[in-house]
This record gives sequence, C-alpha cells and structure tokens, in this order.
Amino acid sequence: MNKKVAFYTLGCKLNFSETSTIARNFNDEGFDRVDFSEKADIYVINTCSVTENADKRFKTIVKQAQKANPEAFVAAVGCYAQLKPQELADVNGVDLVLGATEKFKITDYLNDLTKNDLGEVHSCEIEDADFYVGSYSIGDRTRAFLKVQDGCDYKCTYCTIPLARGISRSDTMDNVLKNAHDISKQNIKEIVLTGVNIGDYGKGEFGNKKHEHTFLDLVTELDKVEGIERLRISSIEPNLLKNETIDLVSKSRAFVPHFHIPLQSGSNEILKKMKRRYMRELYVDRVAKIKEVMPHACIGVDVIVGFPGETDEHFLETYNFLTELDISYLHVFTYSERDNTEAAEMDGVVPSNVRSKRSKMLRGLSVKKRRAFYENQLGTSRTVLFESENKEGYIHGFTENYVKVKAPWNPELINTLHQVELTKIDDDGIVRFEFLKVLSN
Repeated sequence: MNKKVAFYTLGCKLNFSETSTIARNFNDEGFDRVDFSEKADIYVINTCSVTENADKRFKTIVKQAQKANPEAFVAAVGCYAQLKPQELADVNGVDLVLGATEKFKITDYLNDLTKNDLGEVHSCEIEDADFYVGSYSIGDRTRAFLKVQDGCDYKCTYCTIPLARGISRSDTMDNVLKNAHDISKQNIKEIVLTGVNIGDYGKGEFGNKKHEHTFLDLVTELDKVEGIERLRISSIEPNLLKNETIDLVSKSRAFVPHFHIPLQSGSNEILKKMKRRYMRELYVDRVAKIKEVMPHACIGVDVIVGFPGETDEHFLETYNFLTELDISYLHVFTYSERDNTEAAEMDGVVPSNVRSKRSKMLRGLSVKKRRAFYENQLGTSRTVLFESENKEGYIHGFTENYVKVKAPWNPELINTLHQVELTKIDDDGIVRFEFLKVLSN
C-alpha cells in the first residue's frame, strides 16, 4: 500500500501553484494524494503570512489533521514557516517546519514518518532564497495557476513578503513556455499568471540581476502558445503595468480583459508612508488607459484600511477616490501589525473598531461597484468558462471579463467554453444568461 499525503493551502494563487508542484513531487515518490479531510500518513500545510487571520487558522488546520489521523506526520511550509518557524514548530502536533528554500525538497526530509516530540525546523536565512523553482497548479480546477516570478525587491512598510520569500527572481522564458505547453496538453482552458510581483518579471532570470526579458516579452510569447484558450494576469503593480502591455491585452488572442491592480490607499500622503512606488494620479491614468482601449474590461483593486496615521480625512479621500474611479470590485484588507515591518513601529495607531467600520464601508462600496459593472454588461455577448462544482443545484462560470454567471447544474458543461448573452442579475447578485453557441468542449 502506498503512503497517503494530503495538502491544505492558505493564502494566494502563488501558494496554490506551489502546493501543486510539491504534490507532484510526492506523487513521483510513490505517495497517493487524498483530500485533507481523509485519513493520510502525512499532512502538508502551506502557510501564509499576509493577514493575521491566516496565522490563527494554522492551529485549527493542524487540529483537523490530528482529528483525521492522530498518528499522522504534520509538516508546515510556506511564508509563515519562513518568518516564524519556531512558533509553528511549537504548535502541538507539528513535526516538521520547512522554510523558503527547503519546501520544494520536502520529500528529502521524510525518511522517517514517526511523530516527533518537538517540531523539527529547517529554515534558511532569507538571503539564501536566491534561486528560482518553477511551479504550476493542475488537476485541482478548470484553470491552472502558472508561477512566473517569486520574491520582491520593494520595501512597502506594511509587508513581510520580502522577508518570507526573498529577492525578486524570475523563471526563464523557455521554462515558462514549456510549463504553458504542458498545461495546454491537459485540456485546461485557462492559465492565470501568478507571482509575488509579476510585473517585475525578467529580473533574476539568470540567478543574478541581469535579464533579457520583460513582462511585455513574456505576455507576447505566451499569447502564441497554442491550445490555451485564455490567459489571465493575476495582480500587477500600477507602476509596472505599462501602456504597451494594456495595448497587447486589448488586441490579444488569449489574454482576457481583466486586471487586478493594487492601490492600497487613495491618499498620496498614506501612499508615501506605505513606500508605494506611485501616486494616485498614476493609478487614474492606468484605469483610464484600460477603459479607453477595453471599455468592457473588469478592474479589481486591493485596498488597505486602518494603516497607521490614516485619519478620517485620509479614509474619506480613499473612499471618494474609489467612488469616482471606473472600477469593478474591491479586495479590502484591514491593516494588521506584522513583526519586523516599519509600519508596526509607526505612530497614529488606528483603533480596531475604526478599522472594522472603514472596512465595512469599503466592502459595501465594492458590492455597489460590482453590481454597476454587471448591470453594464447585460445584453452583451460574452464567453463563459464553466467551473466543476455543484453549488446548491447550480453550475457557475466566469466570462472573460470576470462576470460570474450561473445555470442549473449540468455536469456536461464542466470545463467547456460557450458564447452566451447576459440577460439579468439574480437575487444573489449572480448573472443569468442565454446560450448562443458552443466554442470549446
């Protein structure tokens, strides 16, 4: 009987792509992958450090694993494992903690799956995380997350990612294209490009700061890969999203009109305190350029509330700025203090009840923005890729410009592309449609 392994991923798309790659390594070693709720011999938890909540959830997930099999070996990898390895190792039931450079070699550490009295830590100095490991997720969804870049050279005052993932470095162009070809052979219709700072692609392509290629080169070449119906850029910094890239997407064969662009604050004063690399005026220019060449494009925005020194006036500046912008939805993050960041030492701490209130206001604005965007799309013809889950008797899918749609459950629709006309918004805020024609089975 083969040993069984189960995975739990916290955090971002990048983590999902890396979990998938680690899972394939286990597969190569003769392990069978099972669901996290099932009994396994080893449970691997890929951790995140972006929000306080992810830290707290870790203990709950370890308990889940122990409940499924009290004798199982539990390993923690990922960003939180790099930042606070000993803290994770001290959690009851954890046997192994691997940092940024060790996680892809996890099977080398598993000679003996006997439970440890104390969690064993193998964690490098983050300066040693200077090599690149390519990865992509496959088999978990109707889309694949393709990692093209890792690490970050930015020094935003609230962020621990450079401490958790090291310097900015990229996959080689050849390897990205090879991975994209491999994915295309699996009948996966959509690839989402992912990384920590993907607009920085090219840097560190040869293990040093030299590089031949830019993000524009990357998207130009990926657009030529046959067999991939859709390519989506996950999240890109406004200062790195160039007009040439926006133009390419607007004329592209496969890239879809959907951008997710972190803003973080609509106040220039707060942006400076955050050490972001742009002012709000640049953000306005980016949104205007996208809408000029792709009026139907979906634009998502990351924003942080409650940053130290954010007064009511600063917050209203952000709220009003976002109200005026032609955007489609918000991802709202409530600021939480992270150890070893500049912001954690700053004056002007915003009380937690004020942070919550501001977060609620922006989430309400996001609902209005999404509704307005969906209403604007009614009556248009769009392409839908259907997902694989049965949710209360419905199948869901997304248009190329990220409108969520639903239809009565029909398993034959899974992972197929259809041209549809968007007709009305249901009570739950999801869009109904009429089929026009099948584009791809």
